[in-house]
Amino acid sequence: MFGISYWMIPVFSGCVWLAMLLAMLLTWAVHDGAPIITPMDGGQTIAYISDIGAHRLQPLFIAMGSVTVVTFDVVFISERWLRHRGRLHGNTSTFQKILSAIAIIASIVGAVGLICLTCLNDIKHHKAHDICLAIFIGGYIVSAIFICWEYQRLGIHYREHRVLRISFWIKLAFIFVELGLAIGFGVCNRKKLWNTAAILEWIVALIYTFYVWSFAIDFIPAVRTKHHKGGDPEVEVAMAMEAESRARGYQGVGDEQRAYASQGGSSNGHSRYGEPAMARNF
Repeated sequence: MFGISYWMIPVFSGCVWLAMLLAMLLTWAVHDGAPIITPMDGGQTIAYISDIGAHRLQPLFIAMGSVTVVTFDVVFISERWLRHRGRLHGNTSTFQKILSAIAIIASIVGAVGLICLTCLNDIKHHKAHDICLAIFIGGYIVSAIFICWEYQRLGIHYREHRVLRISFWIKLAFIFVELGLAIGFGVCNRKKLWNTAAILEWIVALIYTFYVWSFAIDFIPAVRTKHHKGGDPEVEVAMAMEAESRARGYQGVGDEQRAYASQGGSSNGHSRYGEPAMARNF
């Protein structure tokens, strides 16, 4: 795409996000000497990201935050496109495509939430800002859940490809860690433990960087299939199953299914779909 490799998109997106966080944190803590700024509460000595972003760094907050989520959404869309073109492991069912579509929609909702919260600073629009923050976090957690679900289903059909398994576990870990930290952040806010809540917010934001970077792993197969013209993934899967069936001595999948049915069990230790009868779980 435009002469660049797809894996560069999540790397770029994550780098922009990390650069934004470091610029804001270092400006407040080092350059400004960690001052107490509006709208920090009484007894609070550690600024929230939004506290810093509500002042002169708001243009940076808006620009770099927007670039991050827009390019990250491009990652989700690109992945769907590459699966459709056959350059990534193709979806083997309509259900998997639905999971992918929901993940894309949720990521767009999360992106809108972040863009809005950067524009609605925490001083003049406190309530709206908090709502947008919840939309941002919730959108990307929901997105992670559905893309994780999609990867779990893909992993069942492509057991030999470790990249799917690795990506699945990374995204599953992100869901649990970020959800736990987000709950902790909310609880600390309600109990007015401002400094603890601020620390949790910075941790959540930093972990988000690594989540974005994890999508670079997903695009590794696309590098190997750069010159692949692609086609219908479902057709390609069917052709692969047909070839495997013939390799086992049958005339095709239909012939193997008939043999399986006539024997009332597995044929040559394989199911009628060409997978091991005792296949291990993903």
